[in-house]
Amino acid sequence: MSDKIEVPFQSNLVPTILDLGSKIQFRCHKGISCFNACCRSADITLTPYDIIRLKDHLGKTSTDFLKDHTVPFQMDQDGLPGVKLRTDNDGACLFMTDEGCSVYKDRPTACRYYPLGHMARLNAGEKKEEIDYVLIKEDHCKGHEENRELTIQEYLSEQETAQYDEMNREWEQLMLMKRSGGPSVGKPPEATLQMYFMCSFDMDRFRRFVLSDNFKATYDLEDSLYEVLAKEDTSLMQFGYRLMKQVFFGLRTIPEKEGVWDKRVEQRQEVWEARRQAEIQRQQQMEDQRYSSDSDG
Repeated sequence: MSDKIEVPFQSNLVPTILDLGSKIQFRCHKGISCFNACCRSADITLTPYDIIRLKDHLGKTSTDFLKDHTVPFQMDQDGLPGVKLRTDNDGACLFMTDEGCSVYKDRPTACRYYPLGHMARLNAGEKKEEIDYVLIKEDHCKGHEENRELTIQEYLSEQETAQYDEMNREWEQLMLMKRSGGPSVGKPPEATLQMYFMCSFDMDRFRRFVLSDNFKATYDLEDSLYEVLAKEDTSLMQFGYRLMKQVFFGLRTIPEKEGVWDKRVEQRQEVWEARRQAEIQRQQQMEDQRYSSDSDG
């Protein structure tokens, strides 16, 4: 199962899969004729870590950052919520200035990777995903004409993607798990989608949820962990990934108080089976409608 390639905006992709040792010819700098052109047509999907870096850069809460600087969208057919950077009416990034990116030090993952697209690929029977790369060539981009050659590994090191890749890895794995689950996962209920959005993107609201008396009465966690989660956004984000694995897939990633897990499983077994059967039936109906349309034609 392969994740889709994420690129900043609509692109013509050179149909060659690359690896870290592949060489590319590219350089972007302020003196180039197309400077800022890519930012004038921005379609940037944000990861949870992107939001933490950007909201800290701006000195905002995650809730205010989401309200002021993002727009929601659905990442898949099941309505899984995602967020993109807000643009002006012409599609230009609001962080773009004549001097370049005003949040350059904390720019999003997609911006760091450009002109590369990358996708996670989970081969059948394997637990660890593989990463493939493609080169994006836009007509307006003159960076490919610059006389500089380097490997993808060198370019990513130059763009300081390592920290972002590390922080994004579990979130990307979660997306792969859901997409590879098919009908066995089914369409999550609205409450689960809301939980996913909060765990992924709104750290301030998620922190209040985790530190609530009701949460502490349900989960068997050390006080020292709550102290960390109360202060550190990245630790809270990674804890959210664990919670989502539990909510989405029933994996026991977070210990619960005695008796809580057994009661939850008993209550949800019928719900999970009903969701699975409903998803199978929905897909079968879609197939029947398609074949019916073909025969009518």
